[in-house]
Amino acid sequence: MAKTSGGLEENVAGLLCYVGFWISGLILLLLETKNNFVRFHAAQSIVVFGFLNVIYIVFRWMPFFHLFMDYLAGILAFVLWIVLMVKAYQGELYKLPVAGDLAENWINTQDKTNKE
Repeated sequence: MAKTSGGLEENVAGLLCYVGFWISGLILLLLETKNNFVRFHAAQSIVVFGFLNVIYIVFRWMPFFHLFMDYLAGILAFVLWIVLMVKAYQGELYKLPVAGDLAENWINTQDKTNKE
């Protein structure tokens, strides 16, 4: 396994991107400047759990409906949290269908901007 700019193994740093949901993803995206594996997982964490957080906030304003949606969003978030942490720790660049593409584009755009 490769090391990150912070000295961690990349699979451990990838796992840490998901531990604190979008917050840890944001922190690691800001701290990691070179390792694209970690940067991808950090960006994907921000996209996935940031979106779920926004959905949770929006549904909190809908009476009765929010009880059902809170339950579903909670289960979805928990399952994604576990799967994404395991995949990152295994060293797999596991890409969710839409969120993974957004994260990949985000990282590629940052790379192009940094090179200019």
